[in-house]
Amino acid sequence: MEKFRIAVRKFSPFESTLQKLWDNFCLKNNIQIEVEMIPLELHDLYEETITNKGLKTGKWDIAHLNTDWIFDAANEKAVLDLTSFINQNPPQDYPEGWHQSLLNLQHINGSIYGLPFHDGPECLIYRKDLFEDVTEKENFKKQFGYELFPPKNWEQFTQIASFFNRPESNLSGCVFANYPDGHNMVFDFCLQLWTRGGSLLDHQNKININHNQAVKALDYYRKIVNNTNAVHPGSKNFGSVEAGMAFAEGQAAMAINWFGFASMCEVIEESKVKGKVDITELPHDENHKTASLNVYWLYTIGIGSKNKALAFDFLRFATTAESDKLLTTEGGIGCRKSTWNDAEINKTIPYYHKLEMLHENALTLPQTPIWPKVAELIDQMVLKAIETDIPSEKLLEQTQENIEKLTN
Repeated sequence: MEKFRIAVRKFSPFESTLQKLWDNFCLKNNIQIEVEMIPLELHDLYEETITNKGLKTGKWDIAHLNTDWIFDAANEKAVLDLTSFINQNPPQDYPEGWHQSLLNLQHINGSIYGLPFHDGPECLIYRKDLFEDVTEKENFKKQFGYELFPPKNWEQFTQIASFFNRPESNLSGCVFANYPDGHNMVFDFCLQLWTRGGSLLDHQNKININHNQAVKALDYYRKIVNNTNAVHPGSKNFGSVEAGMAFAEGQAAMAINWFGFASMCEVIEESKVKGKVDITELPHDENHKTASLNVYWLYTIGIGSKNKALAFDFLRFATTAESDKLLTTEGGIGCRKSTWNDAEINKTIPYYHKLEMLHENALTLPQTPIWPKVAELIDQMVLKAIETDIPSEKLLEQTQENIEKLTN
């Protein structure tokens, strides 16, 4: 038998977990097959598995794919429909063991194209030691006239960020990830839009960002990220990882980022804020709900794999409650409810159980083949908003015109 090949998202917790899971799987089932696991950066992983048809041709038996790509992968007939496998031999506790928001995006036109394994919606991450400090609370109330709590709305977010912004102490009020990579600023814009009651889609389910809620979202975002009295000076060059590290090193009082960057503060050696961090829901307009963004990672099987049954057996093994907890202790974010509520995990990361709360308000990006190009246009729009004085109304109108050209 040829080598069993797995395309892996390059991230040390994924790599170490997968190797341990494979070793245990083979030992338990007396399997002696050589495996080749290749860690790949995001762009290379997409190119290898979908663009270059690695899953379709059988080059890869299993691949890590994120939910931004699964619609493409299914459309390209690159990934195996797991429905019949699941019906015959379902994974442990499937589907009740997972929150519904982790079962939707891989469910396309009645077929199931993957099993979730790594998660972590966007949230407000904050320094609870600062928010709970008696002197800080007294000084804040004297200055603003209300109690210091994690912000409930965006006006409070600005005020609290300004209050804690102390460059002389190497502390910023908040840190953003404003590097224009087609991801982070797009996600931030969506969060600003959703927490103001806006939507990316119109009543015909077509992408439309030329409306009042989008103007309010863009107006606020360009103003806050340019507020040098509130925001970390490195934000314009930070991706989510760099912004997460700045927070972990104690350089900011608040951050809007993926849940994983909060939990990272409790486990990595570089962290200077262990035991000082908590998370909560994002601020929102008074008349609208909070929101989060949900993007997660899936185990998928290549449609061209010659080892489909073996691959599915391994996926069942890799998604048990025990395996999900193993990923979490290695530094990933497990997807099962049992992991979120595990006493041992919550002892190390006290806010782990809040993942279920975040998922109650988690929204997703539109599943359309043109989304990657739309994201690029939104990224360019937000960058122009930050760097120029062109009115938000004009920027949104121009971007909407360009979005519509993609479908004409």
